[in-house]
Amino acid sequence: MADDDRPHESFLRSFGTKALDAMQGGLRSGANLLFPAACIGCRMQVSEPGTLCPQCWSQLRFIEKPYCPVLGIPFNHDFGENFMSAEAIADPPPFRRLRSAVLHRGAAQRMAVSLKFHDRTDLAPWMARWMQRAGRELIDDCDVVVPVPLHRWRMWQRRFNQSAELARALTRLNAKPFAPEALKRVRRTQQQIGLGLKERRRNVDGAFRVPKESEILVRGCRVLLVDDVYTTGATVKAATRALLRTGATSVDVLTFSRVLPET
Repeated sequence: MADDDRPHESFLRSFGTKALDAMQGGLRSGANLLFPAACIGCRMQVSEPGTLCPQCWSQLRFIEKPYCPVLGIPFNHDFGENFMSAEAIADPPPFRRLRSAVLHRGAAQRMAVSLKFHDRTDLAPWMARWMQRAGRELIDDCDVVVPVPLHRWRMWQRRFNQSAELARALTRLNAKPFAPEALKRVRRTQQQIGLGLKERRRNVDGAFRVPKESEILVRGCRVLLVDDVYTTGATVKAATRALLRTGATSVDVLTFSRVLPET
């Protein structure tokens, strides 16, 4: 090719790149017009996907330090790094540490309910990002991520497991092994909503088991157990005991939201 042809070739390449960028920008604009970004808390229109409107944002309370190093219950004052809550002292859990991203109220509660009962699986990746922020240390320490399972009949009714959706999104963000088959709910339990503490414990007692073929996934491993909401802890405690009986080295628990003991 002659020297004076090269500028023409460079111009064509530049023009092609600009045309492609313009086309992609047009497609994005068209998509935004057809499918405008919606608040992940209430579906009001917002400027960017995965964000909250001002009203929903004002309802959020992220759980930040200082908090109980075992149960993650937030404190109003900093009592020192190893100061434990009265709940952790009076009734030590079988798991090592619990962390949750937000308090279960307002927009956070609506998101958890929408994921669980209204097929809003699109919320899971955004919720997992908040969980990642809250549970960074737990995620870094774990060898495998295991979701709290549903019984097969409830799985058939709901078609998906909300805890597994959150756990899957977390493993994609952090390149950790995901083992949804490691733990099974072998007894059909009733919904925990509306049950008292003792009733919740009885309801899930003996409900979980690690299948023989899945023992290799947890034996000798530090397990991160993922659930959507922590209320009394009856469910994750029962699941933790099943994992420890099978030989897990330790179990940490990470949830999207939590109900405070006094609420």
